[in-house]
Formats: sequence, structure tokens, C-alpha cells
Amino acid sequence: MLELYQITKKYKDKLALDKVSLTLDNGIYGLLGPNGAGKSTLMNIITGNIKPSNGQVKWNKQDIEALGAEYRSLLGYAPQQQGLYNTFTGRRFLSYMATLKGISKKEQPSEIERVLSYVNMTEAANRKIGTYSGGMKQRILIAQAILGDPKLIVLDEPTAGLDPKERVRVRERIQALSGDKIILVSTHVVSDIEPIAKEIILIKSGDLIDRDTVPRLCEKYGNVNDLEKLYMEIFGGDEHNASTGTL
Repeated sequence: MLELYQITKKYKDKLALDKVSLTLDNGIYGLLGPNGAGKSTLMNIITGNIKPSNGQVKWNKQDIEALGAEYRSLLGYAPQQQGLYNTFTGRRFLSYMATLKGISKKEQPSEIERVLSYVNMTEAANRKIGTYSGGMKQRILIAQAILGDPKLIVLDEPTAGLDPKERVRVRERIQALSGDKIILVSTHVVSDIEPIAKEIILIKSGDLIDRDTVPRLCEKYGNVNDLEKLYMEIFGGDEHNASTGTL
């Protein structure tokens, strides 16, 4: 169980998050909101990359700061095409990340093959990352996030740059992972999260404005019949297209 208590984050005079409280158990959660809503800040606090100004994050009732390396060992995080080494092959990058996660040299070969197969990257594994398309980079980031069978997975725009077939494949793979894990997915591609989300978390201007199942949210906000229309109803001024994620 992941618990957030009154999470507040200030950057000088800007309030990025304002007393956000959430409790998440196993399942897939979609994190939706316009640019500048606080989604990235929230994900970075959950992953321990930044500290909140106030509030506390707990994993199974224990503070994540106190858990330290134990918490990081059960966490998988895929930022949007960040932290890649263009001179590394995909396989070398995964080996490097596996070492950072504490996966033994003996276990690494089979674990790396497992995650490469999971994201359909086996054939490209020995190519340098600098030669990858945007979609391939996105898949290798997802692969490193699921190394070591983490219990908490945070994915930032996991389908960005993927063609429609690969988006469906990644969505199905995320769904297949979710049985005994908490998976938080931030996305503007509403159609990719709607079929698989246990709940949708709506955030705007640093505030948690609602969370619920897709049917209940659609009923609440004008009885719209799908999540995309709901997104546009609430975040209509957002500069992103809710369906495609394009500018």
C-alpha cells in the first residue's frame, strides 16, 4: 500500500502541490491533468527524487525515507526519455540499471531477456541507444522500470512516441503486470489508460480534484460517455489533444 499524507511542494513562490492525500493499493491508476498541474512533481516525490515541502509518503505504513534502499528496490520508474546513454547498447543499459537495482550478475541475463521480450526489444538489444527511434527509447525505459519485478511502478507518458500497434501492446503489457502491483501512469493519451485503469486521479493546479472509476467519473461530470470527453470537459483549456497527446 502506498499512502500520501498532505503532500505539499513549493518552489520559491509557486505552489506545485497543495496538501495532496492519496491511498493506493494494487491496480492501475491513471494520473490525468494539464501541463503544470503537478503530475511530474507528484511522481518525483513518490519515487523519492525530490522531497515534499510538507507531508509524508509511506509504503506499507513505513516512511519511504526511513526505508531508503529497501523502498528503492521495490520501485520501478520510467521517466519520459530521460536518463538514457546513447553510446550504450540497450542490453548494456539494462545491465547497468539491473546492477543499480541490486540484481546479481547471475540473475541478470535471464532477467534482461525477460524484460526485453516483454517490450518487444530483443532484436534491437545489441544496437546503440543513440540509433533508436523515440518509441524504442520509450520501450527500453519501460523495460528498465520492470527489472527485478518491482511492486510499485511509476510510468510517465509510457506510450509517447509509439505507433498505434505498439501503444496497444504496451497497454496490454501494463495491464498484465498489474495483479500484485501498484502502477501509476501519467498520460495525455486518454484512450490508452481508459480501458485498463482501476481508478483515474484528476489533478489541476496542484490540487487533487477527484479520483474514481471511469464510469463514476463520467456520471459525475455531466454524464459524459467516455473519459476523453470528461478530460476535455474538465481540462478543456489544456494545450494537448486528449486523444493523441499531440501539441
